[in-house]
Amino acid sequence: MARVAVITDSVCSLPKELIDQYAIKIVPISIIIDGSIYYDGIDITPTEVYDFIASGKNSATTSSPTPNQFLQAYEELSKWADGILCMTICSDISMMYDSAIQAKRLAEDLIPQVEINVFDSRTAGGAQGFITLAAARAAMSGANLEQVTDVAKRMMPRVNMIGVLDTLQYLAKAGRIPKIAAWGGSLLKINPILSFGQDEIGLLEKARTKPKAVKRLLEIMEERSQGKPVHVILMHANAPHEVEALKQQITSTFNCVEIYTSDFSPTMGIHTGPGVLAIAFYCDESEEIENVG
Repeated sequence: MARVAVITDSVCSLPKELIDQYAIKIVPISIIIDGSIYYDGIDITPTEVYDFIASGKNSATTSSPTPNQFLQAYEELSKWADGILCMTICSDISMMYDSAIQAKRLAEDLIPQVEINVFDSRTAGGAQGFITLAAARAAMSGANLEQVTDVAKRMMPRVNMIGVLDTLQYLAKAGRIPKIAAWGGSLLKINPILSFGQDEIGLLEKARTKPKAVKRLLEIMEERSQGKPVHVILMHANAPHEVEALKQQITSTFNCVEIYTSDFSPTMGIHTGPGVLAIAFYCDESEEIENVG
């Protein structure tokens, strides 16, 4: 039987119980605060990062995993796996895909017995997490590397991720989305709605208040799900009470096959600020994608 390992970066926002259950290897992103380097989810918590950002003290930055970090992960997994699928955040907004590819080239000489596929999820956060999870579930069911990779490819167009920010000031400061300049003086008076899709990661709509923005998130989710059963990951940036209220709204409105709550990755939250609420979801189809037989 094929033994396939699945690896991704810490942006994926998967709950720990799923990471453990499906033996998903996480390569952490570095968070730099006051010149000190911390590894996301290992020696610093999301709450600590968001509290620091909200304090308005010195700036925090992030750094992608190096090729050597990915290589170390490949070598660790090669002790039991003969195939590895490495899933990364969208290559348009990070160097992680390039690092993972460089590590794969190095691994061809060091662990030639292991086949490695590096996969650009073309998204981020919980949407990336759901693609990774589908692959990991297939791997655990005994699928080979080609089948596991195919499951990931077929999941890509199904995942959605939408979210609302408390403010645009962090994105504006980082210069992450240039077209926000066109919004002029309204910049700090709105709650922007973002979409993380296969075609574009950027601003989708704007709302005047956060409650209106959350209402619009649910409307968008309803439009996209069209009454089908949904799989959901809810993410929050230091907003536990808000995400719990959102979870109650979703469970009472939608037919949820599974629903999880997770921290919005602080490596993204550094650029978006505290208070983010985000929904990643995909819909059931007549023939479930996890069925690779």
